[in-house]
Amino acid sequence: MTLVRFAPSPTGRIHIGNARTAILNWLFAQKTGGQFMLRYDDTDTARSTEEYAKGIAVDIDWLGITPSRVEWQSKRFARYDAVAEDLRARGLLYPCYETADELDRRRKRQQARGLPPIYDRAALKLSEDELQGYLAQGRKPHWRFKLAHAMVEWNDLIRGPVHIDSSTLSDPVLIREDGTYLYTFCSVVDDVDFAITHVIRGEDHVVNTAVQIEITAAIGGTIPTYAHHSLLTGADGKGLSKRLGSLSISQMREDGLESMAVVSHTALLGTSDNIHPCTDYKELIDGFDLAKLSRAPARFDEADLLALNAKLLHMTPYAAVKDRLPEPSEEFWLAVRGNITKLSDAAFWDDVIQQDLKIDPAPEDAAFLQTARSLVPPEPWDGTTWKTWTEAIKTATGRKGKPLFMPLRMALTGLDHGPELAAL
Repeated sequence: MTLVRFAPSPTGRIHIGNARTAILNWLFAQKTGGQFMLRYDDTDTARSTEEYAKGIAVDIDWLGITPSRVEWQSKRFARYDAVAEDLRARGLLYPCYETADELDRRRKRQQARGLPPIYDRAALKLSEDELQGYLAQGRKPHWRFKLAHAMVEWNDLIRGPVHIDSSTLSDPVLIREDGTYLYTFCSVVDDVDFAITHVIRGEDHVVNTAVQIEITAAIGGTIPTYAHHSLLTGADGKGLSKRLGSLSISQMREDGLESMAVVSHTALLGTSDNIHPCTDYKELIDGFDLAKLSRAPARFDEADLLALNAKLLHMTPYAAVKDRLPEPSEEFWLAVRGNITKLSDAAFWDDVIQQDLKIDPAPEDAAFLQTARSLVPPEPWDGTTWKTWTEAIKTATGRKGKPLFMPLRMALTGLDHGPELAAL
């Protein structure tokens, strides 16, 4: 059975880029009849908080994603310890004593000599005197995984065949000096232990995948199938990183966006399908195919999302929003829905309808409006009232077109734009 995972770090709220990964994984699981795991990568105990984890759960739920399983890396340290000890015993995890400054200087020397700035495995060549010298200084080692220096190959479901020579990479640090584990190690152990079948994530992990494949093989695990989607850029083609605060899912929810507008836009962005509003996941699932995703960066424009949100609301039936409206009336909803971008805009039009409006009409319209007032048909009003009334005004005043309708709109709403007045 297909099993995918979404693995956010609870050091903040998820943003539109994270949401895209989550949604693609959810669609893949639904399309293949598989399951979706939410896994908190919370080994950074200093920055991970329960509050952020709860917030991520709320965001995922709002997006319509229901995990079949939830796991926490912070509960699995004993397992990581056991795997690390096995790798040490086999010489695949080795201690290094260089400081960050020493490593930085070494990289700069290599670059100056025209050499690739990768770790030279100097720790494997330490003499006993050098080792004792480091220990006498009180240095504690960080631990690196010894790559096989071989060609790593996989068939990426989005990028196609990928080949990376691990001899061009530095042996990755899996354990810090303080004994804490890095993402790469814990992620591999989890993917193996939980039998993850497919890893769908951003293309910034492509090189990391080569490393993870080697670690997976070293611990005897089954290598999952990988798919690396392109990253989002802003409308200007630049990265979103500096603006992610305003693009968090929680902020979009607080701003009044519809969850399915966010889902529709995010799921279809960067695919060969036209971006359009979907009222539920079914249409997206039916049409989902990772092969439709382009390798080119996908441009995310907040203005496009707002426009899509408006389109979704314009086609939303009353029953779907009645509990969220200031005026629980189908007539009201049908009258105003074509003129709102967010559902909260309905409150504005409710105020327009309910207000006791006092206006100062243009001198040339004063008599016209007085005549119009005198011709208002008696209640009850219905769908024919507006036409009956305006025809009577036209006959009495000789006005038609804009000179007829604009003064009436201003008098009734105080605005020169808005919903069709017949319905309003």
